[in-house]
Amino acid sequence: MSLNKQKNPIAWVPSLYFAMGMPFVILNMVCALMYKGLGISNTLIAFWTSLIMLPWTFKALWSPFLEIYKTKKFFVVLTQIASGLIFGLVALCLHLPNFFAVTIALFAFIAFSGATHDIAADGVYMTTLSSKEQSQWIGWQGAFYNIAKIVGTGGLVYLAGVLKDMYGVTSAWTTIMIVIGIIMFTAGCYHWFVLPSEKKNVDLDVKPFNQQMAELRSVFIQFFKKKHILYYICFIILYRFAEGFVVKIVPLFLKASRAEQGLGLSEQEIGLCYGTFGAAAFVLGSILGGYYVSHKGLKKSLFSLALIFNVPFVAYTFLAMYQPESLWIIGSGIVIEYFGYGFGFVGLTLFMMQQIAPGEHQMSHYAFASGIMNLGVMLPGMLSGYVSDVLGYKNFFIFVLLCTIPALLITWFVPFSRSDKQ
Repeated sequence: MSLNKQKNPIAWVPSLYFAMGMPFVILNMVCALMYKGLGISNTLIAFWTSLIMLPWTFKALWSPFLEIYKTKKFFVVLTQIASGLIFGLVALCLHLPNFFAVTIALFAFIAFSGATHDIAADGVYMTTLSSKEQSQWIGWQGAFYNIAKIVGTGGLVYLAGVLKDMYGVTSAWTTIMIVIGIIMFTAGCYHWFVLPSEKKNVDLDVKPFNQQMAELRSVFIQFFKKKHILYYICFIILYRFAEGFVVKIVPLFLKASRAEQGLGLSEQEIGLCYGTFGAAAFVLGSILGGYYVSHKGLKKSLFSLALIFNVPFVAYTFLAMYQPESLWIIGSGIVIEYFGYGFGFVGLTLFMMQQIAPGEHQMSHYAFASGIMNLGVMLPGMLSGYVSDVLGYKNFFIFVLLCTIPALLITWFVPFSRSDKQ
């Protein structure tokens, strides 16, 4: 396999992972605020916007096909353009009487496209860059993946609030969905020209179907034969378990009235907190986390990364208990959490790339691992609306802190099957 290594990673790593992050962030967080503004209950929002994330969990089931047919670059470009077009359809369907059911179905198609995109994009990253380069660029990868989070939950939510005051809530979110569609479509066109591409292995196309199926079964079997794999599965599920409860509820908590134990922020204020306070903190955390791991080594730094990732959730417990009115105090809490998220997330990403994925089927096995990781976010996310309704926001965030304990314990004892020397 001949790889095109002529293009500098700066030309495609940031944009590739920004495009990867955008559909995930919109489906996982932004559409929760959209549905809240359109009058949907917390329980329905948390359940359905978590359920449609299933493709990110089960993407391993079709990831081997992406190694057999076409190139990784082909699937990256195809899925970016397809996601852009479907976001345009979502914009049109927001005006329908049964908009919730129809848009949830469309978001499910976007989720499948986005999960497929993730497989191919990570494949490009791992096959194009060496192990040392992966560590050097992992901070930038994480930063731009989560800059999409900042753009979505910050800039686009702020814009939705401005447009809502001018044209009404439905028209505002229609415009936002169109903007997202244009971003994704443009990304697909850009990556057609700049993304590295391997030569297609044409020999695979002429193999009999039963032989191809046998190879696919082998990919699955080899994954579950990896050393320490059962421990690793538990580790990648629990690392983000507390985050799974938080991610759906925090935007709803910020928007809920003070009588409901929320902070009573407007869309503009939520967007301002995420897009200004959170943006710089997250990007800084991601980049510093990457350099920290590159300098110290993953094995020596993993527990400290897990600690920095999970402990900052205490900020939301403080905000829920005291309900401060100052946007500076609220923003400071978000800064603490976002910096920790950016800094700590690189540890889990590198662990999957360097301890779980390596081998003959690196792209597929990384997809398996990241799919299992998303299961650890999706399952608590589905329950989070119900749990927060039962406990109230104050007790809910205390419950979240208890959920960080298993993550820290399993990280402390996690075994390494491969050297992390660069």
